[in-house]
Amino acid sequence: MKICRFDDDRLGVVIGDMVHDVTKAQDEIRAAARYDMKGDAVIAALPQWRKRIEEMAAKVPGQPVSGVKLLSPVARPSKVMAAPVNYAKHVAEMAARTDIRKPDAPKRNSSKIAEAGIFLKANSAIVGASEGIPIRFPDRINEHELELVIIIGKKGSDIPKEKALDYVAGYALGFDMTTRGPEDRSFRKSIDGYAPVGPWLVTADEFGDPSDVTATLHVNGELRQTANTRELIFDAPRLIEFASSFYTLHPGDIYFTGSPAGVGPVKPGDVLRARCDRIGELEIKTRAHEIRA
Repeated sequence: MKICRFDDDRLGVVIGDMVHDVTKAQDEIRAAARYDMKGDAVIAALPQWRKRIEEMAAKVPGQPVSGVKLLSPVARPSKVMAAPVNYAKHVAEMAARTDIRKPDAPKRNSSKIAEAGIFLKANSAIVGASEGIPIRFPDRINEHELELVIIIGKKGSDIPKEKALDYVAGYALGFDMTTRGPEDRSFRKSIDGYAPVGPWLVTADEFGDPSDVTATLHVNGELRQTANTRELIFDAPRLIEFASSFYTLHPGDIYFTGSPAGVGPVKPGDVLRARCDRIGELEIKTRAHEIRA
C-alpha cells in the first residue's frame, strides 16, 4: 500500500496515478491517541487499521496525484536520523574534494560508520514534494544527496539486526540536503526544507527486501546519482540495529540511509527528480529562501 499526506494535512492511499482520500481514518486515529505519545499516531496504528483503510480507499473516488500538493508522508516523527559515509565511493569522492576543505586539513570522512556514528536532522527540515527546498545561503555550496529512507513502524530499542525489518513500516525517497561550511554537520543539514521525503510511504510488505534496490537522481534532466543498496556499508537491518543501540525508535521515525557518489550543487530554480521503481518518483524544486517575520 502507498500512503501519502496531501493538501491541508489529508491522508490518502495512492493506487496507480490516483489518490483516494481516507482522512476520516486519520481523524479517528489521532482522536484516540495520547497527546504525549512519542512518534506518529497514524504510523503506529497502521497494523490495526490497514484493512479498514484499504476498504475506505476502495469506496471513495480517486483524484489525480498530479492535482494534489504532496506533503511528507509522516506528520510527527520523534526524530530524523541520517547515516553519513555509508557508501564507499561517496567517502572517496568527499575525501578528494578541495572545494569544501583546505588541502592540509584532516580528513573527517571515514568509511567506518561505526566510529563516525549517525547524526540527526531537525524535524523542521522535513518537507514534501509540493513544498520545495528553500536555498537559504545561495552564496555557499548547497548540495543534494539522494537517499533511500526507512520509516520506523513500532517502538523498539536494542533491536538485533535479525529482527530489524520487523520494525519497518515502509520506505520512501529523500534528499539529505546540505550547506557546506565549517559549522556542525547536523546544524548545516537541518535548515528548513533540507530533509525532503516522499512522494509517499510504500509499506514494507509491498516494498519487499531492501537489500537490492536502485534509485536514481536527475537534476534538470541530467543524471547525477545512481544508488543501489547492495553497496551500503551498513545495510538497512544493521542501520536499525546501530541506531537502536543508542536511541529508542518510535513509530514514524525517519531514517536516511546514506548517499552514494555523485553529490552536486543546486541553485534556486533547479528541479530534482528521484526515481525508484518500487516507490515511484519524487520531484521537488529548489527555490530562493523567503524572509518572513
